[in-house]
Amino acid sequence: MTLGVTLSSTGRQLPIDDTVRLAREAYDAGLHSAWFGQSFAYDSPSLAAIVGREVPGLQVGTSAIPVFGRHPLLVSSQAQTAQAATGGRYHLGLALGTRHLTETGFGLPYQRPIGLLREFLTALRPLLETGEADFHGELLTATTPYPAAVPGARPPVPVLVAAMGPQALRVSGELADGILPFLAGPRALTEHVVPAVTAAAEAAGRPAPRIVALVPGVVTADPEGVRQKAADALALYERIPSYQRAIELSGAVRAAEVAVIGDEETVAAEVRRYREAGATEVVFTATDLGGEDDRRRTWKLLGELSRG
Repeated sequence: MTLGVTLSSTGRQLPIDDTVRLAREAYDAGLHSAWFGQSFAYDSPSLAAIVGREVPGLQVGTSAIPVFGRHPLLVSSQAQTAQAATGGRYHLGLALGTRHLTETGFGLPYQRPIGLLREFLTALRPLLETGEADFHGELLTATTPYPAAVPGARPPVPVLVAAMGPQALRVSGELADGILPFLAGPRALTEHVVPAVTAAAEAAGRPAPRIVALVPGVVTADPEGVRQKAADALALYERIPSYQRAIELSGAVRAAEVAVIGDEETVAAEVRRYREAGATEVVFTATDLGGEDDRRRTWKLLGELSRG
C-alpha cells in the first residue's frame, strides 16, 4: 500500500453506492488504498468493510476513530469484522480527537488523552491478536468473559494512530504499527515526526513503524483558485493545537500552505519529497476541492506514480 486517497467528500456525505463507485474508480486508476474519516455520520469501519468487499484488491482504512467515547472491545469487534469482510485488507486508524468535539458531542471531559491512548492500545492489541483481554487500567477496563475473536479476521488488524505530538508519537511507536500524520509536511516529518516515532519503536523492540502521510492535494490548472478553496476548507485545523504545531514545524503559517497543489510535475515532485522524508505511504485528501475534472486528473497521476 503505497499511494491512496480518502473518499470522504469535503462538501457532503456521499451515498454508499456513490462511495463504492468512487472506490472502484480509484482502484481502476491504479491506487492502492481508500481511507474513510470518522464523523458523526457514517461508521467508518462499516463503510470500509462494504467498500473493501465490493472492490476486491483495494486496501481500505479508517482515519481516524477518536478513542474518547469508544471502548477497545467495541472497536475490536468493528475492526475484526471489517478485516474478515475484506479478506485481510482493513487498516484501523485511531486518534485522540479534540476537546471541542469530545466535550460537546459526547459530554465527556477531555482529560489525560495520552494516558487514555496508552491504555486503549494496550487493551486493544491482544483483542485483535487473540480475541482475549484482561486489562485493568486507571482509565478503562477491558476483559473478555466470552471470546471476542471474529472468524477470518486474519492477519491481525494493523493499528495506526493519528499522532504528531511528542507524547503521542512515543506511545504510538511503543504500541501501534504506525502513524497517520496530517498536515505534517516533509520538513516536519524529517526533523520531528519520523525520528520520534522510530526511536520509540526501536526502544520497545518493535518493527519500524509505518508512516502513512495524509496530504491535501490536487492536480489542477488553477492552483491559486484551488489553494483559496483549500484555505477555507482547512482553516479549522489552524485552531487545533496539534495541527498548529505540525503546520509550524512544516515551515508554514496556514494549513493551505502545506497542501500540494499544482500541475502533474509539481505534485509528483512533492510526493517524492514525502517519500524522501520517511513516508512509507502517501494518502491524498481533499482531491475534490477543484471539482470532478481535477479530482480525476489527480487520481490519474497518483495511479501512474503507484504503477511506476
